[in-house]
Amino acid sequence: MKYETATVLLAFFGLASAAPTKMRREVPQEQSHAKFLTSVRASLNLDNPDEIVDPVFGLLGNAAAAAGAGKITNLDCLHQATADRAFTNAKAAGDVQSQVDALIFAALERNTGSVGLKSVLCSDPAVNPEIQALTQHQDPASENAAADNKALVLLLAQEIAAIGGNPLDALLSGTFAPGEIGDPTGAGNTCDDADDAEGCIFTQNLLVNDATEDEINAAVAGVAVGAGAAANGTASADNSTAVAAPVASACAAVVTATATVDAVADGAAADVEASATATKAAAATEAASAGDAAGAAAGSNVQTFTGALGGAAPPVIESSGDRPFSVNGNTFVNIGAALQRSCAIQNNACSNAANSGALDGGVGQCGDQEKACNAAAQAAAKKSKRQSLDFGSCSDPAVKFAVGLDGRKEASFQAVNNADFNHGSALNIKVISDFICQQLDSKCKADQAALDACASAQAAAAATTGQASADAFNAALGV
Repeated sequence: MKYETATVLLAFFGLASAAPTKMRREVPQEQSHAKFLTSVRASLNLDNPDEIVDPVFGLLGNAAAAAGAGKITNLDCLHQATADRAFTNAKAAGDVQSQVDALIFAALERNTGSVGLKSVLCSDPAVNPEIQALTQHQDPASENAAADNKALVLLLAQEIAAIGGNPLDALLSGTFAPGEIGDPTGAGNTCDDADDAEGCIFTQNLLVNDATEDEINAAVAGVAVGAGAAANGTASADNSTAVAAPVASACAAVVTATATVDAVADGAAADVEASATATKAAAATEAASAGDAAGAAAGSNVQTFTGALGGAAPPVIESSGDRPFSVNGNTFVNIGAALQRSCAIQNNACSNAANSGALDGGVGQCGDQEKACNAAAQAAAKKSKRQSLDFGSCSDPAVKFAVGLDGRKEASFQAVNNADFNHGSALNIKVISDFICQQLDSKCKADQAALDACASAQAAAAATTGQASADAFNAALGV
């Protein structure tokens, strides 16, 4: 991801020529997921009122993105706007797989200025709630990236499942292995090959999965297929990215744009953007807080985090329906995703305020606050899931992993609640998880949702080892 003068090959329809644009940025990676660019390009070209030149611009930094933004003026939102329009067009065409591809595109990492630098989140609302629910992947070397990117992929899987797609396709939105912070080359572990139609991150085996298949399956358990799938009952299981033919153009062309922008100019622009974004984010937070009381009649605020650097975290309103949680009017399937979005919005406002000088202390304190906010969110999500599952006459089906159980010298697994799940310790979690799930069914008379959750918990636990197995099992059951 080093700074250099890069030649970016831009293939798009309806543009005969483009002026060379100078940009200074990290080593490019925007072609790494090429098959999704191809699919989104075809969907976008079905109806493109904003005159977005090509989807690739949405994955570039703002200085480079400006050359292809068309009528989109908020460059932080070009990525989202491109995905949003492509999703709208694919939905109108009844093409579920292209809708899935648009969702995946929305979650791809944007290029930033250096290894470990996060990209700015879009502050404008999307037309489609499925797009609005998502953010983009962040640089894998950035703070808290592993947890944030994993949460994003699990949320993406739920959105894909809800429209009738294959939720495992969410893993294809992943990014590269983390680079080294401060690497003078800035190259990280990326690739970029405009001639690789599949995408070099796939063909060169550089993709790092953010979650396991079992975690994906556990995340989508119980997700109902919504209206997106009604238009087309099938979706490709292998992501063939079949799309409708693009609108023909008499001036289709391949244009090479060479770009280099002075870093000082970039920095000044970034300061102006940060200040404007911080002001907008603060205003949005104020408006959300003011509207919280008015919205109380329609639902309750389940965001309990009290940190307020850069403004309070936006309320997370719980109501009813298929997407019962909302943040600033954007709806979510589950509480965990909604709370994470609330924390991310607060962190974005905090970071922008710190970068613009409106908040003393630097951006590090914002990252610490986001970690605390996400920790509170995870606790709330577990509590919510536990309350929603009926374990019948039993309670707390959690598993522990520790040394000394039953006098063992090595660490082993055992049920936390021996009163309801009386079984000796075991070296293999499957022995304990099988017993707990059997007891929930035969002895406890738990409801079907709890039994399904226990089955998902078993699968999640089997995918890893040691303490991680116990954690995966307990998390799937919300205990």
